[in-house]
Amino acid sequence: MSEEKSLNFLEEIIEDDLKNGKYKSILTRFPPEPNGYLHIGHAKSICLNFGLSKKYGGKTNLRFDDTNPVTEETEYVDSIKEDVKWLGFEWANELYASDYFEQLYNLAVRLIEKGLAYVDDSSAEEIAKQKGTPTQPGARNEFSNRSIEENLKLFLDMRLGKYRDGEKVLRAKIDMASNNMHLRDPLLYRIKHAHHHRTGDTWCIYPMYDFAHGQSDSIENITHSICTLEFIPHRPLYDWFIEQLGIFPSHQYEFARLNMTYTVMSKRKLLQLVNEGHVKTWDDPRMPAIAAMRRRGYTAEAIREFCDKIGVAKRENLIDLSLLEFCVREHLNKIALRRMVVFDPLKVVITNYTDMTELLKIEDNPEDENTTYREVAFSSGIYIEREDFMEIPPKKFFRLFPGGMVRLKGAYIIKCDEVVKDDAGNITELRCSYIPESKSGSDTSGIHVKGTLHWVSVKHAATAEVRLYDRLFTEENVADAEGDFKNYINPHSLQIVETVYMEPCLHEAKFDERYQFIRKGYFCLDKDSSEEKIVFNRTVGLKDTWAKEAKKS
Repeated sequence: MSEEKSLNFLEEIIEDDLKNGKYKSILTRFPPEPNGYLHIGHAKSICLNFGLSKKYGGKTNLRFDDTNPVTEETEYVDSIKEDVKWLGFEWANELYASDYFEQLYNLAVRLIEKGLAYVDDSSAEEIAKQKGTPTQPGARNEFSNRSIEENLKLFLDMRLGKYRDGEKVLRAKIDMASNNMHLRDPLLYRIKHAHHHRTGDTWCIYPMYDFAHGQSDSIENITHSICTLEFIPHRPLYDWFIEQLGIFPSHQYEFARLNMTYTVMSKRKLLQLVNEGHVKTWDDPRMPAIAAMRRRGYTAEAIREFCDKIGVAKRENLIDLSLLEFCVREHLNKIALRRMVVFDPLKVVITNYTDMTELLKIEDNPEDENTTYREVAFSSGIYIEREDFMEIPPKKFFRLFPGGMVRLKGAYIIKCDEVVKDDAGNITELRCSYIPESKSGSDTSGIHVKGTLHWVSVKHAATAEVRLYDRLFTEENVADAEGDFKNYINPHSLQIVETVYMEPCLHEAKFDERYQFIRKGYFCLDKDSSEEKIVFNRTVGLKDTWAKEAKKS
């Protein structure tokens, strides 16, 4: 009998809150800023927020933190919604911080009326200097002495567009000597004359994150506002706003964000990779973006399993990418359709096989107890992998060599009788004979061989391009590596095989299907495919080759 999984610290808090009657039900939120594509780190937050509400019978809002019109686009909104749905979650309400611009403005006015906010004419550089340092208190300027009436008028004039960008800001009046720098009269509003993707040109002042975020939580009655650890210093400000405004007491909790080997999670760095052409797009399968992982062939089930395995912690740590690849392999092994594809072909002529086509039944997935079967055409001319033949083999080489025997997957045992070479001594063809009594499933030959090779019939083969993706960086911990992070880009992160030979049924491959190319790895159809050319992406290899390389070094 398996042990029950222990609760994480957030589950303990929620269970205690529900038990003590603090809340009848919980309401969480996932609040992305629509200024880029979501990555695997966001997937952890999505799984956590939606997972907690599902476990405890609550709900989760999807709220876009769209308070910076300069960097935000509808394209990103659409991609975020697609990612959340693809991961398997449904939100209770689709909301935007911009929905609350009027309410947030009125809350800021309330702070001014209480003498807790003022309009400051200082520049960003002057404000930074006035804040002091972590070891020295800051000092207020003369603008902090403005009357409530003057501040109300100036703030209204800011809203009416009477000032240029950066000419004035609204600041909270808290404590310039606080040990927490976030409490040293933080900015509440700034002027930005920019078109907003939802509100157009209605507003030219926009709330800062710390003001918009907590108050949006409160407006929605969010019970558990779950953030990453870097927001711990922001929590006192979050609580200060709630206390001074007398609004619904949402509470902020922090967990460790996801840091993963061989990649970067910074949106700024990811944007750099795209803009500078190191990758083609945000959904380039080498990127850690959820859209990229979907295109590469990762499954939502595997990502959810990965997020469950890494758990929820209060301390930062570095998660090995191999764990994510393990989860992907585990799921694909169960669902992927097996297909035979030859990457580097060597022609084999079976001299004693009549020139006909035989349809062999081969199982689609041996891991599935209810597996289906497909018909694969077999003929006297087949392709095998060039690496599956050696003229002078080493010991324990169980593939094909002169005089040696192997089984062809789902077909017959063949023996290599002759090696054909061109004038330069290159092997161009193998001539083999087959054992008629050795057909898979009805073998009466009594011959036992150790090697089984995949193959494709020459006259029936379809062709495709294959893109072999690997880790984007060579350095395990890119974030802490010396110098420019782009110096560690893996030059072999993408290798293209322009023509592979495959079973003809793959010509009808579907985007929602996953395939194991036997002995090659897991693959999926890429969106670049067309009627003229089929393109497959390698999702992940059959084994963790990076772990082997690490042991060698």
